[in-house]
Amino acid sequence: MAAPKRGRSASAQSKPGRSLALILIAIVALTGGMFASGNTTPRLGIDLAGGTSITLQARNEPGQPNAINKTNMNTAVQIMNRRVNGLGVSEAEVQTQGTSNIIVNIPKGTNSAEARQQVGTTAKLYFRPVLAQEASGAAASSASPSASASGSSTASPSASPSSSASTSQKATGSSASPSSSATSQGRAVTDALKAGSTPSSSASASPSASPSATSSADASASASASAAASKLEAEYTALDCTKAAQRATAGKSAKPTDTTVACGKIGDAWYKYVLGPARVDGTDVKKAQAVYDTQSAAGWQVQMTFTGSGSKKFAEVTGELAKNTSQPTNEFGIVLDGEVVSSPTVSQSITGGSAEISGSFTQQEAQSLANVLSYGALPLSFRTESVTTVTAALGGQQLHAGLLAGAIGLALVIIYLVAFYRGLSLIAIPSLLVSAILTYTIMSLLGPTIHFALNLPAVCGAIVAIGITADSFIVFFERIRDEIREGRTLRPAVERAWPRARRTILVSDFVSFLAAAVLFIVTVGKVQGFAFTLGLTTVLDVVVVFFFTKPLMTLFARRKFFASGHKWSGLDPKGLGAKAPLRRTRRPAGPTAGPVDPKEA
Repeated sequence: MAAPKRGRSASAQSKPGRSLALILIAIVALTGGMFASGNTTPRLGIDLAGGTSITLQARNEPGQPNAINKTNMNTAVQIMNRRVNGLGVSEAEVQTQGTSNIIVNIPKGTNSAEARQQVGTTAKLYFRPVLAQEASGAAASSASPSASASGSSTASPSASPSSSASTSQKATGSSASPSSSATSQGRAVTDALKAGSTPSSSASASPSASPSATSSADASASASASAAASKLEAEYTALDCTKAAQRATAGKSAKPTDTTVACGKIGDAWYKYVLGPARVDGTDVKKAQAVYDTQSAAGWQVQMTFTGSGSKKFAEVTGELAKNTSQPTNEFGIVLDGEVVSSPTVSQSITGGSAEISGSFTQQEAQSLANVLSYGALPLSFRTESVTTVTAALGGQQLHAGLLAGAIGLALVIIYLVAFYRGLSLIAIPSLLVSAILTYTIMSLLGPTIHFALNLPAVCGAIVAIGITADSFIVFFERIRDEIREGRTLRPAVERAWPRARRTILVSDFVSFLAAAVLFIVTVGKVQGFAFTLGLTTVLDVVVVFFFTKPLMTLFARRKFFASGHKWSGLDPKGLGAKAPLRRTRRPAGPTAGPVDPKEA
C-alpha cells in the first residue's frame, strides 16, 4: 500500500508547473482585459480625484410642519446612499449637515446631473383615477371640434398595468376655440365631482354641526363641496402645462386624499388632468426594474411588482375603473412627484399584482426611475441649494504621502525577508509582485463595472494587505524550517510542511476576510473602501499562496542551491540547529533475521 502513495505523491510534486501556468494565464487575461477596456488605472474617489458636491435643503411636507427631524433626515440619508452607491462601493458620500441640509459628494467620473436627480427626487408615487383630461396650451387651442372622447393618440407614450390594460393614452375632447375652453373645462370638472368623485378631504373639511341640526350640517357640507369644486374648476381652467413654472406647482401640495390637478406629457404635447384621491401609493410597490420590451414598440419600460396588500388595492381600483365606459373615467393616472407619467385605460380588473410604466424612456431614464422606486420615497422634499466642484489638490498630497508610506513599508518587509530568510526571499518577493499585479488589474477593472473608487482608506487597506500576504509566506517558510530541524531533507520537508501551513493560512485569512465583510456591511462611505480592499487582497492572498508560492517552492526545492542547504538559501540545517537525519527502521524479513543495528534504529 505504501508504493502507490509514494507514486501519487511524486506525481503531485512533479507538476507544480500547472499551477504556475494557470496563474500566469490569469494575469495575462486580466492585464489584457484592462488594456482592452482602456481602464488602465483604478478609478479614484472624491478625496483623490475631486468630484461634485451637492447641497440639498429639506422642506416640510404639506400638512406636516414638523417633518424635518432627525429620524426623517437619517432615513433620507440611507435612501440616498442606496440610490447613488448602487453596489455600495462607488464611494459617493451622503451625510447630514446641521438640522435640515444633506451633503452629497460624488467622485469625478460620475454623471453629476443624473446623480443630482437620483438624490433629489422624492419619488412619491400614486395611482389616482382620472376625472378629467385635456390638451393644454397651444395643443388645446388647435384641437379639432370634432375630437371624440375616445380618440387616442397612437404615437403617444403608453403605460399599462398588465397585458390586459390598453396601452393607448386617450384624451377628452377639447373645445374648438379658446373662448369656449373655460366653459368646457369647468363643466368637465363639475360633472366629475357631481358624479361622486368629490374628495373625502372636502367632506371632512366641512364645519362641525350640532346633532339637532342635521339639515344645517348637510347644507354646510354641500357648501364646502361646492366651494372645493369651484376652486378646482378655477385651477383647472387657469392651468397651462406648457409653462414650466405652472408645471412645477401643479398638484405638488396636494395630499393623497385630495382631488387635485396635475400635468402630464403624451408624446410632444402636454395635457392637464383632474385626478381623484390616491388609491395605491409607492409603499405598495415591492420591486421595480427597467426592461426593454421586444414584443412591441414600447421600448424601455419600468416593471413594478406590488406587495400583497398593494395587489389587492390595485385589483380593486382597476375593477372599479373598468366599469366605466366613457373616457377618461376608465383611466388611472400614474403620478410621480406630482406629474402624470402615464394614464392607461383599464378594461378589466387586474389581479396579477404587477404594473408597467412605459413611455418614451431612454435606458438611463428607465433605470433611474426603477432605482428610485425600488429604494422607496424620501420622507422629505429637498431643494438643491448648491452644486460645487471639488478639487483634488489636498487629496493628491495625501495620496503621495500614503504611497510613500506604503513604499517604505514594502521596502522594510523586503529587507526583513532578505536579511532573515535569505534565499527564500527569491520566492517571497515574486509572490508579492504577483499579488500586486492581480490587485492593481482587478481594481482597474472594477471601476467601470461596479463603480469601485480607490480612496485614501482603500489605499490604507492595500498597505495593510502587504503585511497579511507576507505573513502567509512566513508561516509556510517556518513550517519548512521546522521539518528541517527535525532532520528531514528539503523536498519531503516542503510536502510535509504544506498541509499544516495551509491550514494556518486559511484560518488566518478567513478571520481577516470575516472582519472585512462585517466592516463593509455595518459602515458606509470611505470606511467601506477600506473594508472592500482588505477583503479583496485577503482573497488574493489565498490565490497567490496556493497557485504561486507553494508551486514555486516545490520547484526551488529541486535546485541544488536549496536542496543542499546552502548557508545563503535560508534553509541551512546547521544554521537551523537540525537534528541528525532520521532514517526508517526495517523490520526483519523472518525469524532468522539478525538483530537491528542500534544506529539504524
